[in-house]
Amino acid sequence: MVTTTERDGMTWYECETCGMLFDDRDDASQHEEHCDDDSADPSYLQ
Repeated sequence: MVTTTERDGMTWYECETCGMLFDDRDDASQHEEHCDDDSADPSYLQ
């Protein structure tokens, strides 16, 4: 689920899985559909 947060006088949309911020709700929703939080610990680095 995408959450809304206020920063620097702007509304941002945050991916609850990885915490990435977007300025467009549709972009955030699309990202979240495909987000599996591997960005924090990519398997190719293990």
